[in-house]
Amino acid sequence: MASGSKTVIYAALAGNGLIAATKFTAAAVTGSSAMLSEGIHSLVDTGNQVLLLFGLHQAKKPPDERFPFGHGKEVYFWSFVVAILIFGLGAGISIYEGVAHLLAPTELRNPLVNYVVLGLALVFEGAAWTFAYREFRKTKGKLGWLRAVQSSKDPTVLVVLFEDSAAMLGLLIALAGVGLSQITGDPTYDAAASIGIGGVLAVTAAWLAAETKGLLIGERARPDVVENIRRICRDLGKVERVNEVLTMHMGPEYVLATLSLEFADALTITELERTIEDLNQRIRAAHPEVKKVFIEAESVAKPSDAPRRSVK
Repeated sequence: MASGSKTVIYAALAGNGLIAATKFTAAAVTGSSAMLSEGIHSLVDTGNQVLLLFGLHQAKKPPDERFPFGHGKEVYFWSFVVAILIFGLGAGISIYEGVAHLLAPTELRNPLVNYVVLGLALVFEGAAWTFAYREFRKTKGKLGWLRAVQSSKDPTVLVVLFEDSAAMLGLLIALAGVGLSQITGDPTYDAAASIGIGGVLAVTAAWLAAETKGLLIGERARPDVVENIRRICRDLGKVERVNEVLTMHMGPEYVLATLSLEFADALTITELERTIEDLNQRIRAAHPEVKKVFIEAESVAKPSDAPRRSVK
């Protein structure tokens, strides 16, 4: 998924960089508040893609003494930072610009330039959105959109997909604002469009922050993965009871699993060690993303009195 994520981010980075420069030029020529907000939006998106690439790079760092489980959560941290930037810079500045132009309306000049730029931006954003959607669809499977978003463990693709979706909606709002201002001769429609774009960005940022929060503080693996681990333990034959299966994503492709299992008393220490090693191999074969498995062994006869043995 990492290579696919990078492809999506590079596509968005190239598109947003070109679009931002074009929008700022158009805003300077026409005096459009909505176009200026769109330029700020694209500039923030460009910076966000740089941060996501940095997060992916940092996540590749190997485990060390300070971070024994690696740096996979760097991806989640920088995705959360991106959500904050979308809200603070993208939404905040767009709304500010809209309110400022409502209080002091400015007549639009050369509106045709706005239409050309917005039309081209829709094409470029649509291409970037297509890249992100195709990558997201690979992991979506048969799940519905909302369920797939909630269960996704790769926030980089989600961030780009949400950003591009918000960008396309923002472009349509900007087109409506410029068009209504030209038709009616009232520049307040353009200013209102800027506020509308800020609202779209605020909602997008809030949703992204909520989705990233769970991963950042320690979200479990998908329910089907947890249930399958339980099934593997039960099917082994030497496990009498599965007490707990606790999992946590340390990165998009790194799951930590801790199991509390009750084994039959008849097992010797050697048999217990072999059984645990067998479980490790079966779980990792079924789910390669599970990188670490810790098993806490308990006795069946007297689980409350028998000492617990934790085995990796």
